[in-house]
Amino acid sequence: MRSDIPERERLRALVADYCIENGVANLTLRSVSRAVGTNNRMLLYYFGSKEELIHEALQEAKARYPLIRDVFQSLEDPERPFDDRVLAAWKMISADENLPFLRLFFEVFGLAVREPDRYSHFIDSGRIWSRRTAEVLRAEGVPTDDARVMSRELVGLWRGLQFDLLASGSRRAIDATYEAAAKNFAQRVVQRAALTGPVR
Repeated sequence: MRSDIPERERLRALVADYCIENGVANLTLRSVSRAVGTNNRMLLYYFGSKEELIHEALQEAKARYPLIRDVFQSLEDPERPFDDRVLAAWKMISADENLPFLRLFFEVFGLAVREPDRYSHFIDSGRIWSRRTAEVLRAEGVPTDDARVMSRELVGLWRGLQFDLLASGSRRAIDATYEAAAKNFAQRVVQRAALTGPVR
């Protein structure tokens, strides 16, 4: 690590390393502080709580996986047909190189479902995907109410098949399932968009 990086950023990067490698289910301030060469007091000084530390580490980890970080940049590209963008989105978020992050994501997601008050940052960041997907659909001309419903459908499909991929490893079958579902989804987007016309 470079010695001129501010201490909070240095610790954030080291904790992200630890979480990607070990997960968070058994994480304690003592275990992570020992692993990164500091102590509980310093972690609390810089991050405030274990939950905030995990949230910051997850944001740091996500930044290391550009295919996940940049998925909406691709999905929002008006120069490409919508069905191509939806297929490309899955290839980006399910790429083999992203699997360590996805394991961490679903582990923290499980904690957030059980204890939403403690992991509110994580719950809020999850909602961003539905909101941004709805914005993409609105840009395609899908009416607002339909866009909200369909965005949850698409994000739910991504999450469900990501989890299936982690659990089963059956990439060929899962990719085929997504391709069929995505084509159907894109056709319905065109149908809904016909009600209002594209919004640019």
